[in-house]
Amino acid sequence: MPAEPIPIIGGTGALGAGLARRWAKAGVPVVLGSRSAERAEAAAAKVREAVPGADVTGLENGEAAGKGEIVFLTVPFRAQSENLNNLREALRPGQLLVDCTVPLAAAVSGKATRSIGVWQGSAAQQAQEMVPDGVTVVSALHTVGAPTLADLDAELDEDVLVCADKKADKARVARLIELIPGLRAVNAGPLEMARIVEQLTPMLISVNSRYKVHAGIRLTGLPADDHWA
Repeated sequence: MPAEPIPIIGGTGALGAGLARRWAKAGVPVVLGSRSAERAEAAAAKVREAVPGADVTGLENGEAAGKGEIVFLTVPFRAQSENLNNLREALRPGQLLVDCTVPLAAAVSGKATRSIGVWQGSAAQQAQEMVPDGVTVVSALHTVGAPTLADLDAELDEDVLVCADKKADKARVARLIELIPGLRAVNAGPLEMARIVEQLTPMLISVNSRYKVHAGIRLTGLPADDHWA
């Protein structure tokens, strides 16, 4: 288990709160970040209620971001730029920022089953341009549904596509993802592949709407051994 907590910026949202519940259940310490420390602590209290004995605290975003070497950004796309601008003084060289945002058209009052174009190619590439020098962006967790994460009785059995330019960075994030039972992290290539992976989210929203389910992604034919070693 990691000795330091996992900071989740946007931890009061559905995805952040769901991840917090799963990591807390796995015995991992978590720090939820929000623009309001009070809101963050209220969200943390809900996780502690759902997972008795959980090591979960809530802090203002900037303070939360400094609590771990791998920081997860789980805000909606419309809030990505604002949050990254506000974190310029909080993030430090050597940290990894795991960008989970998706450029859905819902960010501009469009449909959640459509995406919008990003000048840099993807939300993750936009994040990489915005973070301070020395901070590396890893793209992940775009196809895991927040409702399934939040439901601790639901069994997970899906893959998480991880994109970044260095395998070592992806491996560090993969280790955290795979602390959640039922999630397998898959090396999906360099950060530029995020422009493809992010497009899977509106497709899954469309599928889930039609079938009234919370489907995920599973790749077949991969080796059974630990390919992150």
